[in-house]
Amino acid sequence: MPVQNLPTRTSRALLCAAVAGLSFASIMAPAARADTASLIQPTAPAKTIPDFVSLVKQVKPAVVSITAKIRADSVDPGEGQGQGQQMPFGFPFPFQMMPQQHQTIEARGSGFIISADGYVVTNNHVVKGATKVTATLDDGTTLSARIVGRDPKTDIALLKLTPTGKLPFIQLGESDDVQPGEWVIAVGNPYGLGGTVTAGIVSALGRDIGDGPYDNFFQVDAPINRGNSGGPLITQDGKVVGVNTAIYSPSGGSIGIGFAIPSDIVQTVVTQLRTTGHVTRGYLGVQAQVVSPTIASALGLKPATPGAAPAGALVASVSSDSPAEKAGIKAGDVITKLNGKSIDTPHNLAVKVASLIPGTDATFTILRGNAPRDLTVKISNQAGSGSAPGAPASLGSNGQKLGVSLAPLNSDARQQLGLDQSVKGVVVSDVKPGSPAEQAGIRPGDVIQAVGDQQIDNPKAAVTAVAAALKSRQAVLLRVLRDGQSLFVAVSLSGDNSNDSGASPDNGDDDDNN
Repeated sequence: MPVQNLPTRTSRALLCAAVAGLSFASIMAPAARADTASLIQPTAPAKTIPDFVSLVKQVKPAVVSITAKIRADSVDPGEGQGQGQQMPFGFPFPFQMMPQQHQTIEARGSGFIISADGYVVTNNHVVKGATKVTATLDDGTTLSARIVGRDPKTDIALLKLTPTGKLPFIQLGESDDVQPGEWVIAVGNPYGLGGTVTAGIVSALGRDIGDGPYDNFFQVDAPINRGNSGGPLITQDGKVVGVNTAIYSPSGGSIGIGFAIPSDIVQTVVTQLRTTGHVTRGYLGVQAQVVSPTIASALGLKPATPGAAPAGALVASVSSDSPAEKAGIKAGDVITKLNGKSIDTPHNLAVKVASLIPGTDATFTILRGNAPRDLTVKISNQAGSGSAPGAPASLGSNGQKLGVSLAPLNSDARQQLGLDQSVKGVVVSDVKPGSPAEQAGIRPGDVIQAVGDQQIDNPKAAVTAVAAALKSRQAVLLRVLRDGQSLFVAVSLSGDNSNDSGASPDNGDDDDNN
């Protein structure tokens, strides 16, 4: 059939619409009334997509493109994704080998000016190992930049430009006020093109992508690509609420999943870098673990709202002579708030404690015996804290209902397990296959320190404590020492032993933060 005889797509659509309209009119004609039109009138003004023109004009002059000459041996494998990054999570900044300098890499990223005298915030991975850094302003002016300080733990770096006059700048906002669904724009230097703006919404809060010990990212769908690293994430009021840092992408380009460091973390780090050139972090001195549903049942904890998941950080052990011990925090306490703000998980606790300034007082709200109480803790310096682990303990007895056989912690057992005389408790000598104890993860060689909040030092005491706990509920909470780590394990007689017994250690290393 000749092409000219075919109806066009438009004419076909019109024909279908005309036929459909005729049929609809024929069906509805008998019932049509004069007031039909009022039924389809909008009841509220239609909402429109935000116009970012004024916002972009306001903030774009304070965003800079950063070029760093970096030693090739200082670039971590996979950084930048510019050389075929295989991992789905990566840093979105491009780099390339310079032909005339085979040992030098030129990296391009983004940053933003936070003061008129030229302080610039960017990512640590953009300038790590740099021998020379320059920043290009929105008007094309290029200025040399000095690295004031870097913090690899949060991937934040602070630079200082050398301007001839005052520079435009933007302010850090309050990231605690950000909500999922909020409109944001990302400004930066993607693919080395210069100042570019993308828009989207905040998809989620508090993302931990395994990049560092203090991961607490915003997830955004505003496109973030190579070269956006270090650029600002801005809300409609013109405040910076995040620093664009990482993306999830098998290919290296944006697929709508980007991550930004919240401005509250940035503010804490930048203030210290500007003052001292380095960062110190708060230290509490506890090991904490997730409050699983089984542990919550064993503790008799009730969720804030029916059906909600248990929240808080269960203290598995307290380091000797730590701020936590001095303030009266004990193993078995559940930390629910820090300075009035909710603590949902051990990771959330770690991030918030690390952000505290050493030497200041902090208020921790805990649940002990299902009764809330506030304790004031003087936070110390993480770097100067000791590395003493939580005091160990053990459980021993023949708990027939739980399916474990217990033995005294005698000298032979201590020698086999590498425990000194300070350790009190009982040893799990055997676990019955298929028993509640096995389902909960109890293993031979575990040393049970306590049943609930009652410490034990012999099998008979353990049996008595277990029996007493099971009188009022169908689960019992055991404090266990395993491979030098103290943790809680909840054993349920109802068959629900979905424990999360992974402790989050805090032994004073810089990687640990409670």
